[in-house]
Amino acid sequence: MDTEYYVYVILCKNNSLYIGQTNNLQNRWEQHCQGKGALWTKVHKPVKIVYLEKKNTLEEALKREKDLKTGFGRKWLKKLLAKKSENNLPAATYTAHAGEIFTPPTRLPAATLAAQAGDIRNLGGEVESIRSSRDAELCPYCLSKDFVKRGTRKNINQVVQLYLCRNEGCKRTFTATDVKGKHFPLHIVIESMNYYNLGFSLEETCKIIKKKFGVAPESATLSDWINEYKPLCRYERLRSYANKMFKPMDMIEVVTMAHRQLYRFRYHRAKTILMLEEFKNRNLRPLKNYLDNVSSETPHQYFQDGERMSEIRSKFDKADMIVRSKSNFANRLTAFVLQSIPDNKQRHEEVQRFMLANDSCTVATEVPVYIRKEDIEHMENELKFKIVGEEGIKFKGKKEGKLPKDNSTSEAVRSLPRMLTGHIDIIQIRNGQIHLLDYKPNASKERPIEQLTWYALAMSRLTGLRIFNFTCAWFDEKDYYQFYPLHVVKKLTGNKKRKFRYRSGELVEVPRTNELVIIKNKGPDPPS
Repeated sequence: MDTEYYVYVILCKNNSLYIGQTNNLQNRWEQHCQGKGALWTKVHKPVKIVYLEKKNTLEEALKREKDLKTGFGRKWLKKLLAKKSENNLPAATYTAHAGEIFTPPTRLPAATLAAQAGDIRNLGGEVESIRSSRDAELCPYCLSKDFVKRGTRKNINQVVQLYLCRNEGCKRTFTATDVKGKHFPLHIVIESMNYYNLGFSLEETCKIIKKKFGVAPESATLSDWINEYKPLCRYERLRSYANKMFKPMDMIEVVTMAHRQLYRFRYHRAKTILMLEEFKNRNLRPLKNYLDNVSSETPHQYFQDGERMSEIRSKFDKADMIVRSKSNFANRLTAFVLQSIPDNKQRHEEVQRFMLANDSCTVATEVPVYIRKEDIEHMENELKFKIVGEEGIKFKGKKEGKLPKDNSTSEAVRSLPRMLTGHIDIIQIRNGQIHLLDYKPNASKERPIEQLTWYALAMSRLTGLRIFNFTCAWFDEKDYYQFYPLHVVKKLTGNKKRKFRYRSGELVEVPRTNELVIIKNKGPDPPS
């Protein structure tokens, strides 16, 4: 992966600004906090990073740093920061949302920065702009894409964009969201439910929303929202039990990790405990032990040097496996959240936050995993898994180099990288299985079989659980595709035809050829 550079602005205790650039934001921030980054930050202690801009090359970063240090650039920057609004920043700006800003490191290891999700002490009195809704993609009445904008409608707390369908048989006016009768934007509704399900009371949640956005619903209004979306946000049945275990500020552990780029690991402590208390999930407790230790024992140096699992282009054998297409709560939750996200770059972050806070089985997001060369060799030699083909592992955008001469090992084994790393978007515990989910926009056109299978292999080695306990899936707001990684790496023996029956009653024959077979669900799914 190409190195990413950051241009940053630090607010110091004397209200002055320090401007710099780096390719390792985590280490540079710690240097400034320790007084080793620059003479200015040694004299004037840093408070927080107030502006962050990502650049692709060093030349671009140096040019941007120089521009910001000029008289005109400083005036523009001070004027920008005076607005105290994230949404008024340029498109290239990166800022953490309230409750997860950069603060001086305390007890966490060198490569991590942590802050508690929903911690109102970190809001700092700043007011965020209310996010506008997503642009319409089609008419909800006739599903036509032939429509035009038709002015706006002003509500108490928002301005709603109206659209006019140009289909001759329709000609109806509509909005981009299917949320009707709300005086508040959908963004406020979602954030309110996020904080409420962290364990805050109705009154406390309204105060947080008021401090964060400048407007807030009444407690009775928030209560109506909670009841209205109760069929969608199933965490409500676990909330009372979770509140007895942890305080709201301790409910979710949040750690920002600098693994070539910034990843925000989130871990719902109470939900994990509650899900493991179910009898069918009793054997999955090693997953909790691993998640408990991510913030303190993750070997961050592996993620700086190792190859990425998402960049592997070598294919697994598709024989003896089936991908099942279905629809479940992940699609409904994603479709609901995406209505409030106008910027596609925020999709992953917002979907993960909402599912972690409101879904009944999502326990962690952006979970770091890795697998060593020795682990792969053990799986192939001892467990008889079919992982590496005759050509070894190939990566996207990399030329094949000469292999070292070693007669004791095969060519495929010698071509293995020393380390493979990755970050799992979403982990769920349900129905006696650990589900590894990857959010993929336009999921119907994606086939991340290899990426998800490598995630399952890595989690199996890190937790000590059998790969039999894992299920992989990728999804968006429309489609959900699920398969079992064990069927990918462990092949059937014998030539006898095999069939199996889904819970819906559908009978499917297992393919014996190297072709991807996707079976569409025809019956009802079990509750998830």
